[in-house]
Amino acid sequence: MSPNSGIHIIGAGLAGSEAALQLAKRGHSVRLYDMKPQQMSPAHHSGNFAEIVCSNSLGSQNSEADVTASGLLKAEMAQMDCELLKIAQSVALPAGKALAVDRERFSERVTQQVKNHPNIECIGQNIESIPEEGLVLIATGPLTSPGLVESIARLLEREQLYFFDAAAPIITKDSINFDIAFMQDRYALEKTTEDGQAAQEGSYINCPLEKSHYEALLDILLNGEKTELKSFEKESACYFESCLPVEVLASRGPQTLRFGPMKPVGLEDPRTGKRAYAVVQLRQDNAEGTLYNMVGFQTNLKWGVQKEMIRLIPGLENAEVVRYGVMHRNTFIHSPEVLNPTLQLKKHPRILFAGQLTGTEGYTESIATGMMAAINMSRLAQGQETLTLPRETMLGSLLAYITRPEAIRQSFQPINSNWGILPELPEGSFKRKDKKARNLLYAQRSQEALNAWIQHHQALRNLQPIG
Repeated sequence: MSPNSGIHIIGAGLAGSEAALQLAKRGHSVRLYDMKPQQMSPAHHSGNFAEIVCSNSLGSQNSEADVTASGLLKAEMAQMDCELLKIAQSVALPAGKALAVDRERFSERVTQQVKNHPNIECIGQNIESIPEEGLVLIATGPLTSPGLVESIARLLEREQLYFFDAAAPIITKDSINFDIAFMQDRYALEKTTEDGQAAQEGSYINCPLEKSHYEALLDILLNGEKTELKSFEKESACYFESCLPVEVLASRGPQTLRFGPMKPVGLEDPRTGKRAYAVVQLRQDNAEGTLYNMVGFQTNLKWGVQKEMIRLIPGLENAEVVRYGVMHRNTFIHSPEVLNPTLQLKKHPRILFAGQLTGTEGYTESIATGMMAAINMSRLAQGQETLTLPRETMLGSLLAYITRPEAIRQSFQPINSNWGILPELPEGSFKRKDKKARNLLYAQRSQEALNAWIQHHQALRNLQPIG
């Protein structure tokens, strides 16, 4: 393809609008399709592009004293000349460390820039089938129209793309108190270490509860405030018996959890040599072993209630939660099975995905994936190989996480940017409890890796390294 060949983008949300502007400034002709204003989804209220429908915050920003995971992602996006980030900063509102925007002005400015660009043709049409020729980016988000959902499902050879996911909280391993928690599998055999000490083999982290802890936990589950489903979600709610919210299980009787996900059978607390009254187990969530999810704790409780619940569990009193449990209608592909880190489909590399359809959560993450998809579409249009970001970057690690091979044929849940997905720093490079020093080192490593990457690839020659 030549640099001026047509490129199709379906969806003018955050990811699609960013991709269109990135491709247009590189000299490509873009056809941008969006169902609005002819047809509106239940969650949107205007005909403008890149509409932010919930919080007006795009997450926290970095400062000299404090570096956050969301702030690092935005710093990387700035290095890569992200268009929507510049627009967001032009309509920013006072919000402390967060990048909050005037939602209407933000959407209006994005719409103006997209529609006024000579290389972008905007087409108000509900696309229900994937174009058979050319490069295609699908960025239609969690409320993709039923017709297109069916088309994508057929392409990916899957029965459905959406369901009501009841996802469990994910916690960083280094924030767990192992003076209380212990590693052990149910009925694990005891082995002897090289120094002659007895030890239990295991891949699960176990947090033992006494009866008082269990009853306090049960009280929160039964009485804690829950998130209400939206009207359009209630109409199509679909639950699976094997993945019920933990509060629903708790409502079936005071002992249900003790005979279900919190059963202590086959586990022995090494501190006491006895079986606990109940046990909360955590299962490894990524290959690096830095993230663990709470087994059986998929929930619809509000985040503040979840925080209170987690903190009363022995061993999790100082837990660093990278994602709270959620339950809502969600539309996304099983990226580990079908997607490469370049955001191309494995079987159909001319088709790319971006935004929440990929299994990334968050406004900033949607914009970032649209930006990266556009970089690779530009290269495809020019007959060049596609690019993968360094794992040392937050965006590179996010894309690696949602396409990780170990999640193939396994449960896959969306995630946003967090420290736990990054490759670990060298042992001894920071004090274990000094999270600010750790985060600063992560940010410095990311900047260095991204600068080298930008300098190396000619497709990014118009971007200037920082430093």
